[in-house]
Amino acid sequence: MPKGELEAFLDGLSPNALLSLPWLFEHWALEGHQLPPEGDWTTWVILGGRGAGKTRAGSEWIRAMVEGGKPGDPGRMSRVALIGDTIDDAREVMVFGPSGILACLPPDRRPEWQASRKRLVWPNGAVAQVFSASNPESLRGPQFDCAWCDEVGKWKKPDDAWDMLQLGLRLGERPQALVTTTPRTTPFLQSLVAARGTVLTRASTSANRMHLAKGFLETVLGRYAGSRLARQELDGEFVHDIDGALWTWATIEAARAPFEGEPDQVVVAVDPSVTKGGDTCGIVVVGVRRQGTPHHWTAEVIADHSLPASPQDWVDRAIAVYHEYGADRMVAEVNQGGEMVTTMVRGTDPSVRVAPVRATRGKAVRAEPVALLYEQGRVRHRHVFRELEDQMTAMTVKGFLGKGSPDRVDALVWALTELIIEPARANAAPGIRAL
Repeated sequence: MPKGELEAFLDGLSPNALLSLPWLFEHWALEGHQLPPEGDWTTWVILGGRGAGKTRAGSEWIRAMVEGGKPGDPGRMSRVALIGDTIDDAREVMVFGPSGILACLPPDRRPEWQASRKRLVWPNGAVAQVFSASNPESLRGPQFDCAWCDEVGKWKKPDDAWDMLQLGLRLGERPQALVTTTPRTTPFLQSLVAARGTVLTRASTSANRMHLAKGFLETVLGRYAGSRLARQELDGEFVHDIDGALWTWATIEAARAPFEGEPDQVVVAVDPSVTKGGDTCGIVVVGVRRQGTPHHWTAEVIADHSLPASPQDWVDRAIAVYHEYGADRMVAEVNQGGEMVTTMVRGTDPSVRVAPVRATRGKAVRAEPVALLYEQGRVRHRHVFRELEDQMTAMTVKGFLGKGSPDRVDALVWALTELIIEPARANAAPGIRAL
């Protein structure tokens, strides 16, 4: 608000309203993930990056459940389970943390912490007891109408602890549970998100940037942006390996070590789009280091300039990229466009050396020897290539399981085949190489 309007607004509030304002979470909450969703749900899961405000959302939800209109009035819920991976985790984060329950309650409604019994007791009689998910048997016996489970992604015994909790959520008209966690690709968490009665909200770390230390996001994003770690810990995404994938995330993360100096040879590989509808054309730049025999050469993925484009647009882009990186040649698949592909490139810029390649086997079969180069540690990535790496991890032995066409992967495969796979084959044929 403009300063004048803000002052007028505050001047118009009563002393009680001014004292109450900091405690009105529905006013301060971040839209999209900190306020409970509507509907008849039994489990609310908040998947969020580090510092996204998950703990504050959990504390405020518990407060909203147990508070009445006045400090002594009953709330909707009165028997609460607070579950962390360990007792220390639950106590130090969920109860005493800077965004924990005690920090979020106004003085006249603040509960008493009874350390010997590991529980909070509110002025209205509501009780929240702390439990360890690492000791599921401790949940056998007590009963609840409400539960908050924090960082389920790191629970050591998630299935057992969750089962015991569900058997204890038997009080009131509609028991509910809130789960706040940074996503980990665990079978339990994935099944929980997909379960009937579960609602899901997501939040990235950047959604809460106003409450984070100055420069934190710039520092961590500058170092980790686009990596598996950032997507999981900052963006709040599930990042997991697909069964039968030719590339795992661990393999890709291990490739993040760019060359020192310049490669001996650079190619621009193109998986062309031949329609006018603007399909994506894969354009990937790869360099090779020729030390020893071809069986020992190493490569570096330098850039991904893929884009949705008509034929002439991608030709113009590919030629510009060719000159930008001083490429030795352009490798272009000719299955779909045939001679049109090389004709368009040479007709636009005769100085470009074009090496046409033709696919005679399926994409997965062509990709397998390239994936092996990664397993051998012979391919590196100069930068994080988010779209390309998503496609790589969706390419399986049975084919591509991602969305759309693996245009970027196709270009990558053509580049590494041209630079390493073909030279290593004693019977490599000149002209159009079949793979």
